[in-house]
Amino acid sequence: MARKKFILISLMLILLGCREEYEILHSSQTQTSLGEENTGNLKGFYLLNEGNMGSNKASLDYFDFATGIYHRNIYAEANPFIVKELGDVGNDIQIYGSKLYAVINVSNYIEVMEAKTAKHIGKIEIPNVRYIKFHNGKAYASSYVAPVKFDQNARVGYVAEIDTATLEVLRTVNVGYQPEELVIANNKIYVANSGGYMFPNYDRTVSVIDLETFKEEKKIDVGINLHRLRKTPYHELIVSSRGDYYNEPSKLFVIDLDREEVTQTIEMAVSNLDIVGDSAYIYAVEWSHNTQKNTITYGILNIKTKEIVSRNFIKDGTDKDIVIPYGVKVNPVTKDIYVTDAIDYVTPGTLLCYNKFGKLKWKVDTGDIPGHFAFLFE
Repeated sequence: MARKKFILISLMLILLGCREEYEILHSSQTQTSLGEENTGNLKGFYLLNEGNMGSNKASLDYFDFATGIYHRNIYAEANPFIVKELGDVGNDIQIYGSKLYAVINVSNYIEVMEAKTAKHIGKIEIPNVRYIKFHNGKAYASSYVAPVKFDQNARVGYVAEIDTATLEVLRTVNVGYQPEELVIANNKIYVANSGGYMFPNYDRTVSVIDLETFKEEKKIDVGINLHRLRKTPYHELIVSSRGDYYNEPSKLFVIDLDREEVTQTIEMAVSNLDIVGDSAYIYAVEWSHNTQKNTITYGILNIKTKEIVSRNFIKDGTDKDIVIPYGVKVNPVTKDIYVTDAIDYVTPGTLLCYNKFGKLKWKVDTGDIPGHFAFLFE
């Protein structure tokens, strides 16, 4: 009996010793306001910070609408036993059902968490994974496949189909070079191919995948170095081109989903956008190798009429304080506009909240390179 008691006590001491080896990194909190009223069933939003490539500093923040408190670096606190925390370069974040999915690009996986707690559930290993979308219980993720480097001989990318219950990759289909954002419509997947590793021979196509057969049906010729791809309520896609950073500027293209061809070109530079109603809130950080400078612009595009209705949605002059805009999201209930500033890409960034009239409400420090939002609903 004494021997059994000794063994039990020894095991308890070992377990306690093991627990002490894990340093729990606590999140920090900032009171930004007294809380947001009339947000409907919106509880808050997650903000995924990319972290500078090679630094393993991707991190997750959370803003609570009810309290007005911004919680910084919550993943480490929620998951103290995960080594290296989130990893290298957070590139996309989405909520589907009860799960939160964070795409960790250079670490080659998708982190899956509980949407309400950010606690780790599992991970999906996909090389150089970029963006994720969902449809009928499946997730679809774009992947460069090729390692991170400029390479004229890089292989084509693919889209992976994932079972959201088992987190297993079910099928893959090859698309174009270095695929970026994707959209699901008409029982098809549309994927913007960039060819970003192929400079100066960029890809210029949108791949069309049949969901049932999971085969690429065709490629739509659009423009070079494609990136953002969004569906509108008008049976159209809008897709952005980053240009060549020399003489071909960034612009937007409109694709008719019935004809699956480009029907309009809009001379408006785009780095990122968010669509609420008929308004696309857009910013651009357009680098020029010729001038060795960035040109930063903001605007609102009416996606129904295709008219540029505003050349700046920030109306109080504080856009001059934003060094490198890196993310934009619009609250679908209050129409507040959230803009992130990467500043210098190596130090903590900033999140700025503007009301629907473009006036600054509050701002707060974030993790390094804040860029990707996911709203949490009740």
